[in-house]
Amino acid sequence: MTEPIVFLPGMMCDARLFAPQLDALSRERAIMVAPTCVGDRIEEIASNVLTSAPAKFALAGLSMGGIVAMEVYRRAPERVTRIALMSTNPMAELPDRAAAREPQIVKVKAGRLPEVMADEMKPQYLAQGPYRQEILNLCMDMAEALGPDVFIRQSRALQRRRDQQATLRKIKCPALVLCGEHDQLCPPERHQFMAELIPYSIFKVIGGAGHLPTLEQATVVNDLMREWLRQPLVLQ
Repeated sequence: MTEPIVFLPGMMCDARLFAPQLDALSRERAIMVAPTCVGDRIEEIASNVLTSAPAKFALAGLSMGGIVAMEVYRRAPERVTRIALMSTNPMAELPDRAAAREPQIVKVKAGRLPEVMADEMKPQYLAQGPYRQEILNLCMDMAEALGPDVFIRQSRALQRRRDQQATLRKIKCPALVLCGEHDQLCPPERHQFMAELIPYSIFKVIGGAGHLPTLEQATVVNDLMREWLRQPLVLQ
């Protein structure tokens, strides 16, 4: 029996971040997109995911969703049959990055969420491509739908997150680590480091993609996820 997949979206994103994967994979297995916007700490968000998730499941998270995925695995490794970590970061928040979130929070409280999101999604956020502006517009739509309160909660959760390098070393299930070649927020070198910490992981860098390969290079990501889902659960 094929296990269900739980997808975890990134900061200020919803299920639309994984629309191509939902379309491609939902014919083959049950899929759930768990929110990463409920809770003030990564630990609380992960606890909410585990409460609503099936007894056992494959887990895939992108960006902040990957951070939550690592915490889910840390808490309940026996429930996670396989894990995919995309465009993410296992480290605790650096002090300069944590400090940089404060003026963003002030602006968002003042009703300037679109301005903050536009600044956050700088030109390096996505790779150049024919659908780049369409994807940026979708990101803005997702952020505005979630609203300022979610931005503030997620920012605080990221500021307080723990280092998960020890968690990566303990992963014993099939693991996929992937990122976009042009991701300047979570660069390929960081993902290679993550993959080296995880026994038996598959590491892939996707050409023509930046921080959101699930949308930028959806067909490639779908193929890689199918390969990951075919891996035997018992690794040698």
